[in-house]
Amino acid sequence: MSFRTFPFEPVETFPAQLGVIVLQSDETIEQDFRRLFGPDVDLQFSRIRSGADVTPETLAAMEADLGTSAGLLCPWTQFGAIGYGCTSGTAQIGRARVAELISGAAQTRAVTEPVSALLAACNALGIQRIAFLSPYLAEVSDRICAVLAEGGVETPVFGSFNVSSEARVARISPDSIKQAARALVESGGVDALFMSCTNLRALGIIDDLEAELDMPVMSSNLVMAWDMARRAEVPLAADVPGRLARA
Repeated sequence: MSFRTFPFEPVETFPAQLGVIVLQSDETIEQDFRRLFGPDVDLQFSRIRSGADVTPETLAAMEADLGTSAGLLCPWTQFGAIGYGCTSGTAQIGRARVAELISGAAQTRAVTEPVSALLAACNALGIQRIAFLSPYLAEVSDRICAVLAEGGVETPVFGSFNVSSEARVARISPDSIKQAARALVESGGVDALFMSCTNLRALGIIDDLEAELDMPVMSSNLVMAWDMARRAEVPLAADVPGRLARA
């Protein structure tokens, strides 16, 4: 039997499409993004090889695989936006190079990552100075802070869990993150708190921290989802935490 005469659904009836490139070692971003976007947004994920240890060298090595990973997203989908889910990798490879590699391998209206997303979020909220909380060693975190400074956002207060193994990042408990965040902002002089790394389990504590610290609190996954939503002109979920979602 042949069923070629049956009708196909028109493309415009499909949900809005977003693509996300996830590190091989990331255990957090996919769950966070399913919470951050509602049912009218279809998420496609691709993975990219990443080192077991987070160093400038392993981060830079992802440049060679970034186009391939983007190309493994559905090839006939016209994405509203594609995000590269690595804050440290973006700072090491370069924002422009990340956009070039992804847009050259997949059909998308926009490309973003946590660094560009954070700069856009700070602009939207009028933030110039942030307390920066990182899981990584100084040689990795310092590069992110330098890129943010080039974009007009200062990081006068910095703290880190000094983890080099990617497998340990998702093991940092939300309570530990809360305690570190409180200690960072005690000295004052900042407009907001940023918790870096897409693998850090920070999304669920944003509302509590904002209420306690009385300032915007952001994470890598939150800012990237917010930036993808605005670029693709799609809604975030109704219960997204934080002041940024209402900006």
